[in-house]
Amino acid sequence: MADLHLNLKGEYFDQIKAGAKSHEYRLAATWLKRLSRKSFDRILVKRGYPRSGDAVRIIERPWRGFELQTITHPHFGSEPVDVCAIRVN
Repeated sequence: MADLHLNLKGEYFDQIKAGAKSHEYRLAATWLKRLSRKSFDRILVKRGYPRSGDAVRIIERPWRGFELQTITHPHFGSEPVDVCAIRVN
């Protein structure tokens, strides 16, 4: 099976690493097709685009699936949006 690679901004990566953030949100319009009917062995959460072997900037988590949610977040604008909430805890 494959790995799911998620490249994040530093602030979100740090929140996941500290255990404060349990889900990574991606727009459902784009990501639903990428995630549906697929299974992954693990998720590789990356701070930006690290060099190969830069273990400090990569967190490995088991694949625990995702769920559809509707959220309001400044990153996506002021209106509620449908997202794929990928479990990264």
